[in-house]
Parts: sequence; C-alpha cells; structure tokens
Amino acid sequence: MAGSRSRAGTRSVLAGADRASGERQVRRRRTTPLLAAREGQAPAEAPEVEAPAVKAPAVKAPAKKAGATKGAAKKASAARKQPTVKKAAATKGPAAKAPSAKVPAAKVPAAKAPAAKASASKTAAQKSTSPAAKAAAAPKAPAAPAPAPEPAGTSSTGSTPGSTPGSTPGMRPAFRPAPASGEASPTPRVVAASAAHAPLPEGGTQSMAWMMVAQMGEALADMVGEAVADQVKSVELPEKLTELLGYVGRRLSGEYDLDDFGFDPEFTDLVWMGLMRPVYRRWFRVEVRGVENLPLASEGGALIVANHSGTVPVDALMTAIAVHDEHPEHRFMRTLAADLVFQLPFVSELARRTGSTLASNPDAEKLLSDGNIVGVWPEGFKGVGKPFSERYKLQRFGRGGFVSAALRTRTPIVPCSIVGAEEIYPIVGNIPSLARLMGVPYIPITPFFPWLGLLGAVPLPSKWLIEFGPPLRTDQYAPGAEDDPMLVFDLTDQVRQSIQQTLYALLVQRRSIFF
Repeated sequence: MAGSRSRAGTRSVLAGADRASGERQVRRRRTTPLLAAREGQAPAEAPEVEAPAVKAPAVKAPAKKAGATKGAAKKASAARKQPTVKKAAATKGPAAKAPSAKVPAAKVPAAKAPAAKASASKTAAQKSTSPAAKAAAAPKAPAAPAPAPEPAGTSSTGSTPGSTPGSTPGMRPAFRPAPASGEASPTPRVVAASAAHAPLPEGGTQSMAWMMVAQMGEALADMVGEAVADQVKSVELPEKLTELLGYVGRRLSGEYDLDDFGFDPEFTDLVWMGLMRPVYRRWFRVEVRGVENLPLASEGGALIVANHSGTVPVDALMTAIAVHDEHPEHRFMRTLAADLVFQLPFVSELARRTGSTLASNPDAEKLLSDGNIVGVWPEGFKGVGKPFSERYKLQRFGRGGFVSAALRTRTPIVPCSIVGAEEIYPIVGNIPSLARLMGVPYIPITPFFPWLGLLGAVPLPSKWLIEFGPPLRTDQYAPGAEDDPMLVFDLTDQVRQSIQQTLYALLVQRRSIFF
C-alpha cells in the first residue's frame, strides 16, 4: 500500500513538472516577441534562458506531498520570470544590439537546443507579421529636397523635415526644372490649387499666402492713394489760409510796402487784427452803430474823436477793428497815440506797424491830408485812468489841438461814443508814489489785480456798444479859422457834449453790464 502511494505521488510530481514546463514555454513565446515588437526593435534570437530547477531526477523524494510540490513549481516559475523581465528592460538600448541577459547556472541541456532554435524562428515569423515589423520592412520613399534655409538631413521616417509625403486633397504636384548632371532628382512639391498657375516660392504655402496678402495690400494702397490725391486736388483752401500763405511768401521775398509812418496794412489786417478779432466778437461782443457816418475812400478822410476809458487803452484797438470790419470798404483807422507808447521797446514797434503815430499836429495833419481816417482820444491818461466811481463822465478835452488839425485840413469830425470799456478793469485805487517811481501815469488797483496776479489782468467780458455820430463839417469855415481860439474852443466843447449825450443814451439802452 505504501509502495503504490509512493508511485502515485511520483507520477503526480512528474505530470506537474511537465505541465509547468509546457506553460513556461508557451508564456515565453507569447511574452518575449511582444515586448520586442512594442519597443520597435528587430526580432532577435531567443536567449537561452532556462531555469535549471526543472530537472526531473531532482524530484524523487516520496515523502513530499503534492501541495509542497506545487509550491516548489510556483517558486520555480517566479524565478524564471525574473530573467525574462531583465531581458526585456535590456532590449530598450540601441536597436543594432540584441539583448544578452546571461544568467549564471542557467544552462540548457544539449538535447533541447534544436527546440529553442525552432521556437526562435517561429517567434521571428510571428513578429514579422506585426504592424511595427511591416512598417520597418517596407521600402523607404525617396526623401524630398529640403528648403534652402534648412540644414540637410532627414527624419527617422526617411522624409525631409517640413515636407509631407504622399498627395493631399485639393493639391497638385509642381515640378522643378531638370537638375544638372550629378544632382539628385528632387521630389515634386505640393502647391495649393488656388496658385496652380505659378510655382510655389521657397517657404511653402504659408509664404505664398503672405505674398498674396502683400500684393493685395499694395494694390489697395495704390487705389487709396489715387483717391486721396484726387480729393486733395479738388479741395480749395479757405480764403484766409490762402491770404496767410501769400503773406508769408511776400515776407520771405521782401515784397511788402511801408508808408512814411511805418504802417504795414497787410500785417495789421492778417496778423494783428486776426489775433484781436476773437476778443472783439466773442469776448466783448461789440455792437457797432452809425457806420454810415464814416466817409468812403472817394470822399476823403475824417477825424474820429472818442471817449477814453478802461485802465488799459483797449478801446482804441476795438475801435480800429470796428472801422475796418464794419466799413463797406474796410478802411483802416490811424491812431494818434501818446508819447509813452513810443518809449516802450516792443510796444513802440508794434504801434508803428499797426498804424499808430505820435499825437502831434504835424503828423495828424499829414494823415488827414492824405485822405486817411484818423482816431484821437482827447481825454488822454486822465480818462483812461479815472476811478470807477467817475465812469462815463468825460474829462477835459485839452486845448483842442484835434479841432485845429481838422480845420486846417478841412476834414469832418466824427464823434464816437464807447460803452463797455469802463467795466473791463474797474479801478478802485491807485498807487501814485509807485507810479512816479516807475515813470508811468498811474498804478491801478482793481478788485482782482494785483491780488490774483496774472489772472487779475484778464479783462471782464462786458458788453460793448460803439456808435459813430453824425459828422461835424469843417469845410464851411473860412481858411485860417484854425487860428481863432474861440472857434476852436466852441467846436471842442460841441464835440464833447455830443459824445456825452450819446453815452447816456447808450447806457439807458444797455440792459446789463455783461449783456
């Protein structure tokens, strides 16, 4: 009974060993080629790795049970798996070298060598049918010529970097001219169907797209340039701008005239009055009346006599603009200024250029004899520097020198009344000691100057009214009447009373100082 049990155990152990050996052979054939194919390497001969623990004579102990035998078989199977994994990790090296995982004491019996070779050949045949093996064994396509800027060379797939093998939908091949002797024939490149009539420049479809965009941009720029040029040709410059450009050209060439007093009509109209017109029209909103009382150029000259006020002689500037802009013939008014004006360095030159001259009888008579309109303010500094409490009350008109000049030249006297200048700088005080030290008639103190500095020098926007009264004719007097002091005094007082009555009437008509 014991002998039969021993033989049965021996057969069971042998059968288990055979089954374990067969399973190991099948697992090795299934596992090893797949690992090699996964790494993309060429199939190599199966390494001769066999576990020595599978010898049949080593399992003869009858005392061991079948369970222990199965445990030993599992341990032997795990020992065989370890070199297999090491071999698979070793195959990740260069493709030209086959893995060589040598295990000490893992010698295969000589009788089993043919079977190992047959298994290796079978494994190679199976691997050759895999997709990776087919891709490696397929013939390589000829490399397309690389663009000129790129370095020569091909990628691992055998194609030139930047090129696309095969054909693309919507594309057609474009061939270069035949290469010279000794050069390799280039591979046809792919060109977009929209550019079928011209060969593709170096750089691919992207360069062609940029070239097309650049050409379209140039064409559009040409069209826009032509349209703008046509519009510029058809545009007419404003009249004032044309006059200003002509003025600059004449100044550069020296083609302008000055009279005996240094008056420059072109400079006065385009530059000086051009700067003062916004103040005249927008700031003071000057309203002019009685322009018809001013004579035309064919009728000769006239002497305008006006009241003086405003701390600074702004009323003289506004009256000159009113005569020029409101007169139908745009005549200039020549101003008779005080001596102080021509003692200042910059103001004297500007006054000469704009038509002012010294308030003297010879100069006034010369201007009136030439048929000019001359303006005079007989009150002088007494009128322009009077306090605000005495506003619109005329001061003494002097000795009547303007009447003598009008009688001698037989020109009419036109009284002029100006309302609004008294409020631009209302004088509330004066510093006479400082005025004498500086050599000026007065140093005004207003509600804003000198307390606000330069901001206090800005004039208040009062509403202005300028009215030219009926002319007082002088040609009815006999020659030499200018030497009669009583006649001169009577005419002076008559002009003063006319201006004063007109001022009162205008103040009644004005609704407000600023409206």
